[in-house]
Amino acid sequence: MGNVTPQNWGAVAESVRVPLHFNTFYAEHYRPVVALVYTLTGSRWAAEDLAQEAFLTAHRMWDEVGRYESPGGWIRTVAVNLARSRFRRLGAETRALGRWFGQQPTAFPEMEDRHELFWRHVRRLPRRQAAVVALHYLEDISVADIAAVLGVAESSVKNSLAKARANLAERLSEVEVSS
Repeated sequence: MGNVTPQNWGAVAESVRVPLHFNTFYAEHYRPVVALVYTLTGSRWAAEDLAQEAFLTAHRMWDEVGRYESPGGWIRTVAVNLARSRFRRLGAETRALGRWFGQQPTAFPEMEDRHELFWRHVRRLPRRQAAVVALHYLEDISVADIAAVLGVAESSVKNSLAKARANLAERLSEVEVSS
C-alpha cells in the first residue's frame, strides 16, 4: 500500500474493504433470506433450516465473505442453491419412496398467507424461473443483482422472468376461468 497520506487516503480506503460485523449482517439479512427460501419451498421449517445453514456457512467463512462487495447477494446465492439442492434431494427421495411403498408420500404443508395461490404457482415453475420471480418480486432485487446471485447473464434473468410471467399469467387465468 505504500505510505498513507491525507492526499491518498481515499484511494487507500477504497482498496481495503473493512468487513461488516457478522451479527449486524445476520440481523439485517436473516428475515429476508428466510422469506426468500420460504417462497421457493413453501415450508416455513425448511426456510428456517436452509437459511440457518446458509448463515452457518457465511459465519465459517466470515473473514472472506465479510469483505465481499455484496455479502447479501452471496448469502442469497447460497440460500437459493441450498433450496435447489433440497428440491433435487426431495424429488429423489419421493421417487424412491414411491417405488418402495407403491404410493406417493403426503404433500408438504401449503403456505398460509393471502398470496398463497400465487406462490404455489411460482413453486410449480421451473426452478430458475421460480428463483428469479422470488428474488425480483419478494426481494425487490434488480436484474443485474439477480444475475449475480444466480451466476447467470442478465439476459438469462430477463428471459426467465418473461417466461415466468407468461406461465403465471396462463396458469392464473385458468384458475379464474374455472372458478
